[in-house]
Amino acid sequence: MKYFLSVFSFCIFPFALQAQYAPQAGIVGSDAVHKNSIQIVNWAVNCELQKGWMDIGNKGLGNVTTGDSSAAVGMADNLIVSLGDSGVATLHFNPAIVNGAGADFAVFENGFLNAANNEEAFLELAFVEVSSDGVNFFRFPATSNTQILQQITGTGAPGTGDYINARQINNLAGKYVSNYGTPFDLEELKNISGLNVNAITHVRLVDVIGSLNGFESRDKDGRKVNDPYPTPFPTSGFDLDAVAVLHQSGTLSAGGLLPSRFTIYPNPVTDKLFISGQDKPLLISITDATGKILFTGNAASVDVSRLTPGGYFIMIKDQEGRQWTERFIKL
Repeated sequence: MKYFLSVFSFCIFPFALQAQYAPQAGIVGSDAVHKNSIQIVNWAVNCELQKGWMDIGNKGLGNVTTGDSSAAVGMADNLIVSLGDSGVATLHFNPAIVNGAGADFAVFENGFLNAANNEEAFLELAFVEVSSDGVNFFRFPATSNTQILQQITGTGAPGTGDYINARQINNLAGKYVSNYGTPFDLEELKNISGLNVNAITHVRLVDVIGSLNGFESRDKDGRKVNDPYPTPFPTSGFDLDAVAVLHQSGTLSAGGLLPSRFTIYPNPVTDKLFISGQDKPLLISITDATGKILFTGNAASVDVSRLTPGGYFIMIKDQEGRQWTERFIKL
């Protein structure tokens, strides 16, 4: 949202200039989680979407069209699904996310840096909610000091010239640029009645509407959350890449990490998909984007030659019941 400042604004709203939270990925003090971090033990296994508008102020443009639910499942790979203005994505996790030491999961979006200032980036934001029963959801208390403060580059394209300093926002998904996840700590929600922070089965993302007039979203203190608006394109709103699990039920070692992992190759694949790792897989399942199971077995390779070209998911379970999910492309 383009919002020009005056000297008067700086005097009246000094709170908006207080940089109080972690800075952008790559800056000292940032808590961004890289997609290849050894902290990550798993990824979302399913996603349900309610796509929002290209521009909630002009619903005649229709809903966003970029991506589908399969883009949000498995590891972060820069394949995204756009939520649109007010859109919602609900992701499922099995095993459940638990409240460990520090952050417990991280949300990946596809923001990009301002070439003139690496403290600022084009960021599309979302509220984050969690549930331990798939019915009752509870929101992380989000803070935004961007109601007035917003860097404008004057590109002329609606919304696309707006940059945000990550130090101004907290507990909003999309705070960090592409390949870096925004972390969330369940410890903040541990005293909420009706929520078991050691059995989080669902994470819900709700697109922030960055308008300052009429359709605005607000943070926990009632401040307007000023992110790029309008962005009247098929990619409008929060662009979800993936949600990573950092602490997972039944899989924590002393350091909070899984002691074994699996790798699939080649990806993309034409004929045979191979699975390698320290342990022999107990069960392998391949599903399509709808969750339909197409193969089960326990071999170290799978013949996928008969699959129709497209995106699929392989779920690998080890002998201790721990599970990994990864997306692959069949050529």
